[in-house]
Amino acid sequence: MYQWRKFEFFEEKAAGRGGGGGSSSSAAAVPAEIAGRVTCCSGGRGRVAVGCDDGTVGLLDRGFRLSYGFQAHASSVLFLQQLKQKNVLVTVGDDDQSSSQSSAICLKVFDLDKVQEEGSSTTAPFCVQILRVFTDQFPQAKITSFMVLEEAPPILLITIGLDNGFIYCIKGDIARERITRFKLQVEAAPDGSASFPITGIGFRVEGQAHQLFAVTPSSVSLFSLHVQPPRRQTLDQIGCQTNAVAMSDRMDLIIGRPEAVYFYEVDGRGPCWAFDGEKKFVGWFRGYLLCIIEDQRTHKGTLNIYDLKNRLIAHSMPVGDVSHLVCEWGYIILIMADKKILCIGEKDMESKLDMLFKKNLYTVAINLVQSQQADPASTAEVLRKYGDHLYGKQEYDEAMSQYIHTIGHLEPSYVIQKFLDAKRIYNLTNYLEKLHDRGLASKDHTTLLLNCYTKLKDVEKLNDFIKDEDGIGEIKFDVETAIRVCRAAGYHEHAMFVAKKAGRHELYLKILLEDLGRYDEALQYISSLEANQAGLTVKEYGKILVEHRPAETVEILLRLCTDVGDPTTRRGSNSMHLLMIPSPMDFVNIFVHSPQYLMEFLENYIKAVKDSPAQTEIHNTLLELYISNDLSFPSISQENGFENHNIKETEGKETANGYGYESGTKEKANVGKEDTKLSKNIVDRRRKGLALLKSAWTSEMEDPLYDVDLALILCNTHAFKDGLLFLYEKLKLYKEVISCYKQAHDHQGLIACCKKLGDSSQGGDPSLWGDLLKYFGELGEDCSTEVKEVLTYIEKEDVVPPIVVLQTLSKNPCLTLSVVKDYIARKLEQESKLIEEDRKSIDKYQEETELMKREIEDLKTNAKVFQLSKCTACTFTLDLPAVHFMCMHSFHLRCLGDNEKECPECAPEYRSVMEAKQKLEQNARDHDLFFRQLRGSKDGFSVIADYFSKGIVSKTTVPPENGR
Repeated sequence: MYQWRKFEFFEEKAAGRGGGGGSSSSAAAVPAEIAGRVTCCSGGRGRVAVGCDDGTVGLLDRGFRLSYGFQAHASSVLFLQQLKQKNVLVTVGDDDQSSSQSSAICLKVFDLDKVQEEGSSTTAPFCVQILRVFTDQFPQAKITSFMVLEEAPPILLITIGLDNGFIYCIKGDIARERITRFKLQVEAAPDGSASFPITGIGFRVEGQAHQLFAVTPSSVSLFSLHVQPPRRQTLDQIGCQTNAVAMSDRMDLIIGRPEAVYFYEVDGRGPCWAFDGEKKFVGWFRGYLLCIIEDQRTHKGTLNIYDLKNRLIAHSMPVGDVSHLVCEWGYIILIMADKKILCIGEKDMESKLDMLFKKNLYTVAINLVQSQQADPASTAEVLRKYGDHLYGKQEYDEAMSQYIHTIGHLEPSYVIQKFLDAKRIYNLTNYLEKLHDRGLASKDHTTLLLNCYTKLKDVEKLNDFIKDEDGIGEIKFDVETAIRVCRAAGYHEHAMFVAKKAGRHELYLKILLEDLGRYDEALQYISSLEANQAGLTVKEYGKILVEHRPAETVEILLRLCTDVGDPTTRRGSNSMHLLMIPSPMDFVNIFVHSPQYLMEFLENYIKAVKDSPAQTEIHNTLLELYISNDLSFPSISQENGFENHNIKETEGKETANGYGYESGTKEKANVGKEDTKLSKNIVDRRRKGLALLKSAWTSEMEDPLYDVDLALILCNTHAFKDGLLFLYEKLKLYKEVISCYKQAHDHQGLIACCKKLGDSSQGGDPSLWGDLLKYFGELGEDCSTEVKEVLTYIEKEDVVPPIVVLQTLSKNPCLTLSVVKDYIARKLEQESKLIEEDRKSIDKYQEETELMKREIEDLKTNAKVFQLSKCTACTFTLDLPAVHFMCMHSFHLRCLGDNEKECPECAPEYRSVMEAKQKLEQNARDHDLFFRQLRGSKDGFSVIADYFSKGIVSKTTVPPENGR
């Protein structure tokens, strides 16, 4: 043990005036008020209790001043103990009884919380109980040791060791004297003589198991008190003297002998520490072993404080004649025989570490902070300083091993900066690996580690770092950073592995397409993804795929958008299912340079899906592709560019060799072929466009499957005549249809169009013939044939008056009278017939009118003679009372019933006339009906004349103004 290092981790503390820190210039002493010799002491609850040979007990505060003292026993205080759980003091002392029949040794229990007055100047605690230690069953002997175990309050277990080898035990509620007594005996001496005295006692408590160590000068025994009767077990055949017994914080027994210090557990002797010298006192303080060793030659004592875990002497100092050792307030307190007090305290951790750092004892410092369970940050700081020390000595491997232990507490950049040199890249790699293993690496750390691997070209470690988990667990590094570094270093397979394992499909495809150009593999990977993931990846990288694998990309898109690969998922409503799969319009942008494949994709889609939610947008896009004039085909453009490039390169050479004419001829031939091919393509697309216009707006549909306004704009912009004609016809814009033919000067088409659209029996607009006639009248060229044909239909439909026909056609100087001669003759003949018929009708109406006037005049001026002899109703002879009407009908009064004011025979005719009159008056107020009839009639004048003839228009009622 002489090889153990010695340190000054403890220092003497000033005990006076509050026990402040710092070195003491003069030792403290027991207060002068305590006059007797100190026989025992005990610490606890912030005070030190001392017992004297004059029977008094003094309670000392932190400054070793007397709080108060009291007379505990009449003669002397032998032992005392301050309890920890309750503020209670237990003493054993001699009370000098006059009677010789009873023992003078008593056990007293004082409640220090209850103080009673004993006069004007002193106070004493309340004595709760007094017990006689020795009775008839427990004979008197010299007490050599004493200890109290606090069980569940107020239960105490008091053990008293005697010089005859017995231990008296008192258990129970001492204050109420509800106790039981029993005694234990240590093994007798081998020669049959008196037993050895009990020199030390110690309790070991584990749950409900209570065990008692008993030490004599020649043995160590263990009593199991939780069994009845208590069972004794001899642990060793050696012992120790008084005061050389203590208990560690692990409840191991410690005994000090001249040759060594022994530790005992419940199953026997444990560790042994060979510290030479007579052990006058043995103690335990905060994990330190305390030994006061007396030199046999000089008889001087030395206090050694041992750190057994770190195998060092934390403090060593000479001391005088020590009578008592106690620990309180975090100090080791030594009471000398001359009543002086020595107070020793442990230095703070920072001071101890500074001391070790100055001596470069970093391993000791590390062991020290670890053994004292310092916080991790403090431990890391010690490790950092040790690492810095090793780094300064250029011991880089050892330094790195220390820095690795600081991970999680020391900023990684502090270590990384020290090892950025290329010569120390292996150490840096090791540190970064540990950083990733702990899950504390950032993106920059991942970048640096992968750069280290690539600089070292250590593919094996790179594989271990990236692929070692084999698909199990979470990735311990930043995925994007790892992929970026691996791509930059050319380790594309590793980058792909990371991307695939992390589920970063977009990064996996980016490597395949942009770095490796493995387009087929990329397509296969997309096909293996779920629909939503596949859709996202195609949106991002679809342009590249369409550029290099257009047909396969279109096939994948069709599977995504139609779900043809998994028909079992089509359950329930089709429309509901289609809302869950991608829309074709989401992928239109990837065909920006390949519109012909977009056209193919959308054509196949509308064939497969009839009720897509995006059908309007799809049809709009297809119409734009079909109708557009300048649709570019990348394949053709590339071929043209390649051929033109070759032509330009070879043109100069061929001209120089005399072949310039032949080269020019070939170029013109190639251009002609391309123009023919392009023209044929436009025709085919427009044919498809017209078919789409018609199929997406059939006669059964109320609204088309495309935007009509957009379709009109497209057709008009790209001069798609067939599409315009169809749309105008569907929208009933017949005049716009006629305008199309007019612009094209298609006379036959105009006439055919008017035949189709101007037939009123089919819901057409007959006024189109008038527009057509006006067109020919303003044409300014000979169109006699067309005009004759038009006049035939105008005459048939009677849509234009003859005078208007003549006025319109007279504007064309190229038309002669022969063109309208037959038409005019027929119309004049028809008009003559109508005039003749009208003249006859007029004569007839005039005769009837004159007849009515005469009848009215006759009724007004002449008497009416009624000569009927029979009743018109019953045909019986007419008798009185009778009723005669001006219409020359006569009736019995009884035959008329209640209605005697109108003729039953003439009343129905009269009512019908009146109803017709009322209806005409109502119609006169219905202006909408009048204008509808006016617009729907071929001859509007006849409608107005009819209204005049019925007296509707002429009979106008002007509402009175202001009530007049």
